Amino acid sequence: MTRLIAPSLLAADFTCLQKDVEMVNASEADWFHMDIMDGVFVPNISFGIPVVQAVKRIAAKPLDVHLMIVEPEKYLHKFRDAGADILTVHIEACRHLHRTIQEIKELGMKAGVTLNPHTPAESLKEIISFVDMVLVMSVNPGFGGQKFIPTSYEKIRKTRSMIEESGSRALIEVDGGVDLSNAAALFEAGVDILVTGTTVFKAEDPAGMIHQLKTAGLGKITVNSEK
Repeated sequence: MTRLIAPSLLAADFTCLQKDVEMVNASEADWFHMDIMDGVFVPNISFGIPVVQAVKRIAAKPLDVHLMIVEPEKYLHKFRDAGADILTVHIEACRHLHRTIQEIKELGMKAGVTLNPHTPAESLKEIISFVDMVLVMSVNPGFGGQKFIPTSYEKIRKTRSMIEESGSRALIEVDGGVDLSNAAALFEAGVDILVTGTTVFKAEDPAGMIHQLKTAGLGKITVNSEK
């Protein structure tokens, strides 16, 4: 199973963003996760294209851009030009999801689809073969620092089964309330990528926390040695 860590820049210190980006560059993290909020689809506004462009100039790892906006299809080209490597849209926000996924791929990006907590895994049935990633929201989107919703484990397991049954090669990403208390269980349930913001950026040793998350649950099996 893949084990990737994508620190969410939503929790970074924007007074010294370059320092936090350089920390992620030097760490064992794999992607930068960037949440784009419009204050319409979700009850908050985060940052937009200029910040994505700025991060791209100094990022040494792929930009995983999560659009929490209405009518995302209007902005696919702009986020590609800004530097997005993976572009994820919400199933709830796309009137013509298949067309949007196709266009993201035609623009040269990896295409992901996101499910809000109330959206069942079964809604992926007709699109799972076409996406590169499924993002399971384990909190209600719009704010950082929320508590993990426990029913997300079952949704992750269902999504993993759908991927395997369909022959899809999609990865599963989870975002919301991810920390050391659940990282190992999430990997065990079938997650490939952990998105985590405050757990990393509020830690005393952010790079060390990334390492702990990436290795969570490893080495649990011990071999009895003969005396």
